[in-house]
Amino acid sequence: MTGAHSPEDLVRALRTAGIRDELLLQAVRATPRRDFVPAEHAGLAYADVPVPIGHEQVTTQPSLSALMIEALGLGGAEHILEIGTGLGFQTALLARLAADVVSVEMLPDIAARARRNLARQGIRTVDLRVGDGSAGVPDRAPYDAILVSAAFPEVPAPLAAQVRTGGLLVQPIGPGGREDVVCFRRTESGLERLRVLTAARFVRLRGRYGFPS
Repeated sequence: MTGAHSPEDLVRALRTAGIRDELLLQAVRATPRRDFVPAEHAGLAYADVPVPIGHEQVTTQPSLSALMIEALGLGGAEHILEIGTGLGFQTALLARLAADVVSVEMLPDIAARARRNLARQGIRTVDLRVGDGSAGVPDRAPYDAILVSAAFPEVPAPLAAQVRTGGLLVQPIGPGGREDVVCFRRTESGLERLRVLTAARFVRLRGRYGFPS
């Protein structure tokens, strides 16, 4: 944990964790995570660890976030839905790799901090909403890909409906605290489970189509 002082240190940690997408690694290099974590945890910004952000929430571990993003295979032209903005680091990476991002955060004060963090980086292709992520954002659908940063035993029906046919969805599947992170493809008949990316621990997805708030 000590000795990680720059984005390049984080890039090296992600390479060690198996991340190979050079455009994603370049996005990490260009996005100072220190500007997306609370000041009291700035010393952990470039270590591959989750960071507390308040409300009993933590950021996604960078290598886990990168693994989920890498699975989406972004080419630069995609319209993305992200569920769980947090303080905006993952959102910033998605914005650098896709055409635009719609991101939903349930907690208004965390969303306000994310909005400031993204603005300081000059990122203007994010439509940040405060609300119930389990319901998605139907007025901006369909999406080329959806990334869900909270756990539920199944993909909520609204999210499955909002990814375009042929598009990908990545979500931790489980009760919250012990999950398989799964990549799905949307087909004409529904979601097809492609592969498990990794085991992980996530907070619960809360909302109308998730766990009770």
